[in-house]
Amino acid sequence: MHDAGLRILTLEFPAAAAGLPDGCESADQLTSDDMFPKFLKAMTMLQYQFERILDEVRPDCLVADIIFPWATEVAAKFNIPRLVFHGTSFFALCASENMRLYKPQREVSSDDEPFLVPDLPHQIKLTKMQLSEDERDGSESDFMKLRIKAKESELSSYGVIANSFYELETEYADYYRNVLKRRAWHIGPVSLCNREVEDKAHRGKEAAIDKHECLRWLDSKEPNSVIYICFGSVAKFDDSQLYEIAMGLESSGQQFVWVVRRGKSEEENEKWLPEGFEERMNNKGLIIRGEQIGKAVRRVMVGKDVEEMRNRVKEFKEMAKKAVEECGSSHTNLSNLIRELSSYRALRC
Repeated sequence: MHDAGLRILTLEFPAAAAGLPDGCESADQLTSDDMFPKFLKAMTMLQYQFERILDEVRPDCLVADIIFPWATEVAAKFNIPRLVFHGTSFFALCASENMRLYKPQREVSSDDEPFLVPDLPHQIKLTKMQLSEDERDGSESDFMKLRIKAKESELSSYGVIANSFYELETEYADYYRNVLKRRAWHIGPVSLCNREVEDKAHRGKEAAIDKHECLRWLDSKEPNSVIYICFGSVAKFDDSQLYEIAMGLESSGQQFVWVVRRGKSEEENEKWLPEGFEERMNNKGLIIRGEQIGKAVRRVMVGKDVEEMRNRVKEFKEMAKKAVEECGSSHTNLSNLIRELSSYRALRC
């Protein structure tokens, strides 16, 4: 397929070969915990197909998501620089790296005792209950093994690109490069690229179909009066936490749209249990009580600082737009990266 200089090549996801149902090609389609190791196996099995493509097209650079640790090895095989793509922030990268290096959670005596994430530009405190089970007890699940491999491959890669922009988290972008000594480029928000084309396409679709009932309901509300809640397609909550979220939203007195990701089965999520909730979900983490959720919702919707928060968000919105425009921080960073890769290619030739 060719379009505006782009060539798209596809891989066949080996779901069946890894023991997954046909068509199961993304993490949000996993319906049970025992499917996760099979999903990791399928991702690893993509390596052979990918090597054949690289052997055919011989690109100047390979950008691969952090969840494909084998990509660094493959790129080295063809003498191609591999860049690790992070969809998260520099702050998260710095915090998780210092947790990995210093393991401050081992210095506290209880799950509720706060500890400081060492050596960051700000004082960031956590408790063990805010960590994954693997990080709390030092065990190695399949996911933790993937994280370890991913970190090893990142450290031996050419560098990192992050879906962030410099003005959003200046101190942590600098810390990641200058203190942690990582080669990194911020190129985001990538969602703002080709925005004009996407907006035109969206308006065309909107004009061609009747509005969904939800959109008609939203149109009847005042601006800034409805809160939208969504945790993505992968996050799963126990029934008890779903119940607390529902009670918190209801108690807030605010209008809301809540997109719920069903868990293991719809029947299990229908079991709303109004009593007996524990502070910890069977060693899986901390339950956030409905009272706290309601308080947080009211704070961002009608609190005394709401205008200040909204104005600050608008400022960052404008900064994000400027970052991806010509001469903006992300645009310049991407241009610098391309020039560097061009020089690298010239040295290889």
